[in-house]
Amino acid sequence: MKFTKALLATTALSAVASVATAQEMANEMTIVSWGGAYQNSQLKAYVEPYLEMHPEVNVVWDESSNEAVAKLRAMNEAGNITWDLVDVVASDAIRLCDEGLAMEYDPEELLAEGDDGTSAEDDFGDLIVSDCYIPQIVYSTTFGYRTDMVPEGAEAPSDICSVFDLETYPGKRALEKRPINNMEWALLCDGVAKDEVYDVLATPEGQEQALAKLDTIKDDVIWWSAGADTPQLLADGEVFMGSTYNGRLYSVIEEQDQPVAMMWDAQVFDLDGWIIPEGLEEAKLNRVKDFIKFATDTKRLADQANYISYGPARASSAPLVPENMKQHMPTDPANSQNTFLYNYEFWADYRDDIDAKFQSWLAQ
Repeated sequence: MKFTKALLATTALSAVASVATAQEMANEMTIVSWGGAYQNSQLKAYVEPYLEMHPEVNVVWDESSNEAVAKLRAMNEAGNITWDLVDVVASDAIRLCDEGLAMEYDPEELLAEGDDGTSAEDDFGDLIVSDCYIPQIVYSTTFGYRTDMVPEGAEAPSDICSVFDLETYPGKRALEKRPINNMEWALLCDGVAKDEVYDVLATPEGQEQALAKLDTIKDDVIWWSAGADTPQLLADGEVFMGSTYNGRLYSVIEEQDQPVAMMWDAQVFDLDGWIIPEGLEEAKLNRVKDFIKFATDTKRLADQANYISYGPARASSAPLVPENMKQHMPTDPANSQNTFLYNYEFWADYRDDIDAKFQSWLAQ
C-alpha cells in the first residue's frame, strides 16, 4: 500500500512537472526573415512541419531582416526585445554577436546532430563563423538578365563587367541599396585583382575608387531593398539586368517561366542563418530552442532545397538535395567557375563606416 501511494505521488509530481515544463514554453514565436520565395521555403521546410507537431503554437512573421542590425540595436536601447528568432547574413551575425545583441550558444546543445550521428559542430564545420550564428544555407548574390532585351548582334552577357558596359548593353540595372557586393564588383571591373579587393576597399582611396566606378552607371540604376524586387523588375521588363539572390532568380526563371537567364560570373557566396536575440525571457527562449533543434536537423535543411536553390549548410544534408535542384545551386561546378568569396570579417568591421559613405553618395 505504501509503495502504491508513493508511486501515485511520484506520478502526480511528474505530471505537474510536465505541465510546468510545457507552460514554460511560449506559444507564440516571432520569426524575422526576408519575405518572398526565401521565406516561403522556410515556411514549407521548417515552420509548417513544426506547427503540425505543435498546433498550439502561433508563428508571426516579420520581413525586416534587411534592417535587423539597426532594429535590434533600437530594441536593446529601449529594453524591449519583440523578436524571438532572426534570419541574417553572416556579417550581420558577427556584428550582432560582437555587440552583445545575439546570444552565444553551444552547437552540441542547441543544434540537432546529423542523421548519421555526426556532431553538429563537425557537420556544420567552418560555416559556424560566429559563436552566435546558426548557419542555414549557402547562397550567392548574382545577376539575372532579360534574354529578350539582349541587343541584336550582341552576345548574351556572361561577364560581371557587362553590368558597367552601357554601350554594349544599354538599359536599366537593378542593384541593392547597400555597398556590399556593389563595391567589390566595381573594383573588380576597375582593374583591381580579385585577391586585392578587400585590401583596396579598406582604404578611403579604394572606397572612392569603387564609388567612382558606380558613378558611371548611377543614372541607370534602380535601387532595391527587398530580395523580391529584382525578380519583379525583370519580370516586368523594367530593367535589363539586376542583382539578387540566386534562389530568387531560380523562382522567376523556373517557376514563373519568365525570359530571364542567370549570369553566374563573379557570383558572391554568402551564408544565411539564424541568430537568437540576447535577453529573451525564459519561456520564449525555450520555444526557440525547441524549434531550432527541429529546424537544423539533416532532413529539414535538405528539405529547404525542394523549394529554393540554396545549398544546405550542413554536410550530411547535401546528399539529400533533389537531383533536379543541384544544377541550379551556386555551388554546382558549371556555375562556380569564377566566384568571389565574401569577406565576413571585413564587413563586420567596416560596414557602418562604408554604409554612411555609400548612403551619402546615393544622396548626391
